[in-house]
Amino acid sequence: MKPVTLATERLVLRPFEPSDAPAVHTACQEPDIPRWTSVPSPYGVEDAEHFVGTVVPEGWRDDTTYNFAVVSRADGSLVGALGLVRLARLHTPERQAELGYWTAKEHRGRGYTVEAARAVVRWAFRDLGVERMEWLAEAGNEGSRAVARKLGFHMEGTLRAKGIHEGTRRDVWIGSLLPSDLPQEPAPSGSTGTHRPDATPYLPYPG
Repeated sequence: MKPVTLATERLVLRPFEPSDAPAVHTACQEPDIPRWTSVPSPYGVEDAEHFVGTVVPEGWRDDTTYNFAVVSRADGSLVGALGLVRLARLHTPERQAELGYWTAKEHRGRGYTVEAARAVVRWAFRDLGVERMEWLAEAGNEGSRAVARKLGFHMEGTLRAKGIHEGTRRDVWIGSLLPSDLPQEPAPSGSTGTHRPDATPYLPYPG
């Protein structure tokens, strides 16, 4: 599909570009990101370049994974990453997606991730036709769960030994969000690009 850009009050959400590689590399040196996400550890410059230069554009082109750079409108700095992974083809009955995110350490605690995720969730429900959004995180990731709760995700339980981290199976928390769970609000401003007409009836992600 054609890449999409969204805007919120404080943020711009756009597909990653090759020039974002240094900022992605710097952010992913913070230990909590590889600890709690699928980001490799150690994370080298080549990993960042591969992500922004290959993984991101291929995901948009193949209509399977939609990775957004979350950028500050004030100074253009990289706030974090937010990814949406399609769990089933858009024309199948499932119409599900999974939301993932990480936030650069210096930008945490300001509500940026919730603000960005709200825009992407509404875009997914409205323009992609997603009918069920899932959130998964390794059990113990309280920061990620706090964001999910603020977004309105319903915590559904623990999937035993669902995830694998550093070769060890870990329990995973799961939550879900339905379009009916969201309050009625206008669509996020600044949306550009349209989805394929045949996809209207229905992330690796950054973390």
